[in-house]
Amino acid sequence: MAVKPVLMFGNDRLRSKSEPVDFKREDPSADIGDLRDTLRFLREKEGMGRALAAPQIGVLKRIICVDTGAREMILINPLLLARSSDFFEVWDSCFSASLSFFGKVSRHRKIAVSYLSEKGERLVEEFQYDMSELLQHEIDHLEGVLFIDRLIGSNIIMRSEWEKMKGPGY
Repeated sequence: MAVKPVLMFGNDRLRSKSEPVDFKREDPSADIGDLRDTLRFLREKEGMGRALAAPQIGVLKRIICVDTGAREMILINPLLLARSSDFFEVWDSCFSASLSFFGKVSRHRKIAVSYLSEKGERLVEEFQYDMSELLQHEIDHLEGVLFIDRLIGSNIIMRSEWEKMKGPGY
């Protein structure tokens, strides 16, 4: 597989809605491999980042690659089944913004997601807090929605300021 360039904010493809993967007509393994390789490269280069959606590498398919350090997973055709009524605020950023700035967004504290594994198995899981926020961000990419569309007011800070706020070891 290969490390692919990440599309940056301003590229119209990031605003496009992605198509579902049809296992009967296509094999998504090459796209999954490219997503994995690209995410690993970016995590090493940037020292942060936990996930990448296929549209960010120009593939308009409903595929997400997650690597939190504690867990790796591929979600194909993810669908939000449920969202908690309670929210929390978090500073968010994106590889498609070169992780250069962070914006405060509000996300559902808990979600339930249905998705297909790499082998096409249907799975349903509940996620909360950081994983909930992460998957909402990535599923938004599949819909052509960026975190900047969800900003609370004009709460934007540069990465250097975010790192000062979080302190060492975050």
